[in-house]
Amino acid sequence: MLLGVSGGIAAYKAAILLRRLKEWGADVRVVPTPASLEMVGATTWEALSGHPAHVHVPEAADEVAHVRTGAGADLFIVAPATANTIAKLAAGIADNMLTASALVATCPLIVAPAMHTQMWEHPATVANIETLRSRGVIFAGPVSGRLTGKDSGAGRMMEPEAIALLAIENLVSRGFSGATSSELAGMRVAISAGGTREPIDPVRFIGNRSSGRMGLELAKAAMSRGAAVTFVAANVAGAADELPGATIISVETARELAAAMENLAAQADVVVMAAAVSDYRVAASETKIKRSGALSLELEENPDILADLAHHRRRSGQVVVGFAAETGDGEHTALEYGIAKAQRKGADLLVINEVGRDTGFGEVETLVTIVDSIGNEIARAQGAKSEVTAAIADAIVEKLRGAR
Repeated sequence: MLLGVSGGIAAYKAAILLRRLKEWGADVRVVPTPASLEMVGATTWEALSGHPAHVHVPEAADEVAHVRTGAGADLFIVAPATANTIAKLAAGIADNMLTASALVATCPLIVAPAMHTQMWEHPATVANIETLRSRGVIFAGPVSGRLTGKDSGAGRMMEPEAIALLAIENLVSRGFSGATSSELAGMRVAISAGGTREPIDPVRFIGNRSSGRMGLELAKAAMSRGAAVTFVAANVAGAADELPGATIISVETARELAAAMENLAAQADVVVMAAAVSDYRVAASETKIKRSGALSLELEENPDILADLAHHRRRSGQVVVGFAAETGDGEHTALEYGIAKAQRKGADLLVINEVGRDTGFGEVETLVTIVDSIGNEIARAQGAKSEVTAAIADAIVEKLRGAR
């Protein structure tokens, strides 16, 4: 596989993409443009890929490197792809190793644009995109979001994990397999994520601080191992962009989430309850409640979705996984509370995650302990959520093997 890196600020994200592809089992060679080396040096690409990172066509001339590199690729990804590189690809210009290799390559080409909104919307770029699409080039994004500096808008490079999933999906559809891609092949995995919202009135709701990040990363890990994933998003932004190839179901309340998971559990091999579900709901008002001094709300208990899924299995051999966001207090630690929850809920695996204002939620380093239904520790993992979810996926694979 070839990974072309052009000279945009998003070049640093290509290192994450390279790592994801290698974790899957791909052999990746990086072809950076000269301009991109001002962002990320050749030494980084050579260390991460294990191959020389040729930049100019005359390099390794005795091996005719640009021909050998391009012709031998099963997939060519350009990420980030600047407006300049896209224009060269459309025009057939071959003034560096990346563009020369693109002229030689006969494999599918995935292009992940990254540029300011004005450049993305310029008629010249629009025409170049149309030209490349007509030749069968696959475009990954761009998406809308934060750009360089204070700017926001269309032109942000799709997240590297999403590009990796798109690439892996392309390779698998053509019969390629990576080192871990078959572990969950043929498995149907239903994952809930995010935080439910219980209406108080048409304006207000009871909610929580869950971003859905853990569930998103676990869905990516499952898909990269070959699973067919249905993702139930409880108020999770951008799930469709981050999980190309997954089925997305959007819900808001705990009861909507319960209904979706119950339906999916009838067919799923693995059910994962990563969503943070509100324990209570309100008898909601049909009109906005006006300020009039102290306010009392009558709360009703929501269904215990995880316990229901675990104690009333919809399929034999099904693996049910739960999450416990816990805090410690003067009586017990977060781990002790999590173990007690594991024993009550009956899930095959429970992921205990200590949370707080600055820990657990969102893009922060996470520490989890994975236990079984009686509280025995299976594994611990610490790091970014993408790293932690790899350990969770390993535990799921082992549990499935034991269930067969």
